[in-house]
Amino acid sequence: MKLELYQIDAFTNKIFGGNPACVVPLTEWLPDELLLQIAKENAVAETAFFVKKGEKFHLRWFTPDIEMDLCGHATLATAHCIKSILNYPNSTIFFETLSGDLTVEVENDYYFLDFPSRMPIASELPETISKALNIQPKEIYKSRDYVLVYDNQEAIEHIQINRHFFDQINLGHGGVIVTAKGNTCDFVSRFFTPQATILEDPVTGSAHCSLIPFWATRLQKNELKAMQLSNRIGKLNCTNKENRVVISGQARTYSVGHFWID
Repeated sequence: MKLELYQIDAFTNKIFGGNPACVVPLTEWLPDELLLQIAKENAVAETAFFVKKGEKFHLRWFTPDIEMDLCGHATLATAHCIKSILNYPNSTIFFETLSGDLTVEVENDYYFLDFPSRMPIASELPETISKALNIQPKEIYKSRDYVLVYDNQEAIEHIQINRHFFDQINLGHGGVIVTAKGNTCDFVSRFFTPQATILEDPVTGSAHCSLIPFWATRLQKNELKAMQLSNRIGKLNCTNKENRVVISGQARTYSVGHFWID
């Protein structure tokens, strides 16, 4: 079987920036084990698979390790593939996912992702995560992910993870976000996933489901600029709504090709 494969850099306006995702269009669903094998072979943080379903697209996301319940950068990459490569005529793209119905609006080279809001609540830090951090947070919160708040951007830049301790905790679909006010933007962050093939995710749209309402409340503003400080750097425009968040950014196509499976 011959399948199409697109690799797209999301949340960036230049190649080699943002977060790379692979996108695979399907006409019908393949077995889950095969989807996971394809994601492992692609060896990027996420591979998105979609099947057109009437006026919607059924969308699923796989890391090299598990199927995810929500992924921002691979959703943006999929929207870019559908709109800019496959020439979908509509400016609104509707997705059916494990996290419910999601929409992406396309306007002037930007993709606006309408995602659920996940306000984190005060929590305690597991000892294994604390031992894994070279710098301890000032505040700890929890939603799907742990949200660890620091004093400044410099602390975020210098965070290091000891995987011996970090990989002892299983957070399921979740991970650990470290965040602080930004020097040239409203807030910055980094994202780490225990027991994952790829420890640090370059740009994590789903993490901003918690970061946006948190920083919107703290900074008393609903329009925010964010940066994820991985070595690839991601830039996100963020809007806080009552029960939703809108995350927007750009994308660039890196490669277009095919692969074959037996």
